[in-house]
Amino acid sequence: MNDSDLNPSIVKTARGDAPAERRCLRCSAVFWSEGFGERICKRCKAQAAWKSAIPSANSGSGRRSAR
Repeated sequence: MNDSDLNPSIVKTARGDAPAERRCLRCSAVFWSEGFGERICKRCKAQAAWKSAIPSANSGSGRRSAR
């Protein structure tokens, strides 16, 4: 490892990890996201179902089907 590996000014962010308008994965509303890791809008995150980690009714059983 050299000094450039540790210098944060040299490290580039991933191409998609930039602030942008994105569509919420839960309600499909468009919202301002700070990066690709933020895919649920603040309105959905404020709901009791999100806070208690209860899956929504239309999400199925939460398990993948057997092959």
